[in-house]
Amino acid sequence: MATMTIRNLEDDLKARLRLRAAQHGHSMEEEVRNILRAALAVRKEEDSGAALYAAIRARVEPLGGQELELPPREPMRDPPDFSK
Repeated sequence: MATMTIRNLEDDLKARLRLRAAQHGHSMEEEVRNILRAALAVRKEEDSGAALYAAIRARVEPLGGQELELPPREPMRDPPDFSK
């Protein structure tokens, strides 16, 4: 596994991270790993289009649905004969 060092972290940010880790019963390192996993999982969803689909659905779904009448299908023509 890789190791990462984060320099120049603001004191306030470090204090909030320490508090969040304590609330979740984790070390600060484990809390950072969890935050990174969650952030990158969201990004993976965004890359797949799932997040866009969810955002559109969340915005449109409260408006309700609309049943559309499908037009009747016309008979299809016979396929061309390429054997000649």
